[in-house]
Amino acid sequence: MVNRVILIGRLVRDPEMRAVGAGHTMARFALAVDRGVAIVQGEREVDFIDIVTWRKLAEQVAEHLHRGRLVGVEGRLQTRRFENSQGKRRKVTEVVADRVRFLDRKPRNLAGDGQITEEVVAAGVPE
Repeated sequence: MVNRVILIGRLVRDPEMRAVGAGHTMARFALAVDRGVAIVQGEREVDFIDIVTWRKLAEQVAEHLHRGRLVGVEGRLQTRRFENSQGKRRKVTEVVADRVRFLDRKPRNLAGDGQITEEVVAAGVPE
């Protein structure tokens, strides 16, 4: 059996990082992923997919990613159930990412000569 997900999309909002459990860090963000199907006058259908990262990858994602950045995500699909603060049972489906590739160039601070430098960052499990 195989549970592998590969997505390319843009961040809907900045990642939210927090500490959980025994000092582990996690970061959550959502990707807007184009379905590739035009609906009306060139507009496309989009899915908004929740992504979770852990430990060092979570720290890198929280530090380098911001709303609108284009990323590739590899991971596994996970469904979990929990009870919310109102006592209602909820079901959540999300991608637990083990690799995140930053696919666009991020403008960096102005260099000493007044030129804008660019940075390409990649994070994830080494190949």
